[in-house]
Amino acid sequence: MTDFIADLINQVKPSATIAVSMKAAALKRAGQDVIGLGAGEPDFDTPYHVKQAAIKAIEDGQTKYTAVDGTPELKEAIISKLKRENQVDYHHDEILVSCGAKHSIFNLLSAVLNPGDEVVIPAPYWVSYPDMTLLAGGQSVIVKTSQSSDFKLTAEQLTAAITKQTKLVILNSPSNPTGRAYSQQEMKALGRVLLKYQHVLVTTDDIYEHIYWGDEPLANLVALFPELKTRCIIINGVSKAYAMTGWRIGYAAGPKNIITAMRKVQSQSTSNPCSISQAAAVAAYNGPQDCLQEMRKAFRERHDYLIAALDQLPGFSCQPGQGAFYAFPDVTEAIEQLAGIDDDIAFASWLLEEAGVAVVPGTPFGAPGYIRLSFATSIDILRAAVLRMETCLNKYLN
Repeated sequence: MTDFIADLINQVKPSATIAVSMKAAALKRAGQDVIGLGAGEPDFDTPYHVKQAAIKAIEDGQTKYTAVDGTPELKEAIISKLKRENQVDYHHDEILVSCGAKHSIFNLLSAVLNPGDEVVIPAPYWVSYPDMTLLAGGQSVIVKTSQSSDFKLTAEQLTAAITKQTKLVILNSPSNPTGRAYSQQEMKALGRVLLKYQHVLVTTDDIYEHIYWGDEPLANLVALFPELKTRCIIINGVSKAYAMTGWRIGYAAGPKNIITAMRKVQSQSTSNPCSISQAAAVAAYNGPQDCLQEMRKAFRERHDYLIAALDQLPGFSCQPGQGAFYAFPDVTEAIEQLAGIDDDIAFASWLLEEAGVAVVPGTPFGAPGYIRLSFATSIDILRAAVLRMETCLNKYLN
């Protein structure tokens, strides 16, 4: 009796972050006291003016299909945003609006990869990059970074990773899961390498762009190297910055021929993103931006507390980031001292069962020995989670 499932799908792993969130939610429903630090989702409400724009769109009857690649109003808002904040110029036919930034990346990989094409992915990486590459027929080339390089790809590593089969390089800054961001100098070094390889595309996953507190402006590859614009695809969206995860609006900005191919993929899968969500996204980009500063300030305060607190836990070592809302501590020492715990996956399960704290193991991010904790929640909840972990660690460590 066959199970009818395609061989390719059997090679794909479920999203580890979603799996942890679902497990934590199931335990809560069963009556267990669980603090969930797994989900990458802001705990803030969507800004009021954005919600009002959505309500008005409903009342005005904006409930029909839109153009597959997004409404002209939203495209114009995105173009204005890119010019205003990133100093890069795009036209309407160089923008594709999708059902979230994740959908944008999936469209890109589906549109450009041939069987066997290689995608260079620095590790630690967002858990979905390798599996989406696999689904698109590509081969992931994982380049391991280290704490000594601040978990960032170096120019030397990029040069060594590129082959004749390389089709795409993925850069994520600020990073999920590390929170590290490339400096202007580091991005320039990578850009100089990419200039040498005309057959290589690069995508910059900028979804955490506005959750950044580095000492210098966040580096934009196209602004630094306009000559790379014909080979660079910018990915972004409203989910993280504007606390609009459920609205599902992301976008890609890139060369017309690639955007056209991505639109073709989208036209045969989801068609247009939600019309109401698009109207809300217009308000997000064109409306007051003070909400960004308020949320960023809160995330920075949580970051400063949690990094310091985790670094004091037995068997933990945690370095600060420059953005996003994740802590990514090294827990190898704790694992070594816990009887019956052999890796970060077992350690994450142990924390959930013994401390009632849900975290994501580092292995799915390409970083064994680490765990990811989201601080997209209140300081009080973070304090409670740290206290639970400290109590368990002190009780069980040899």
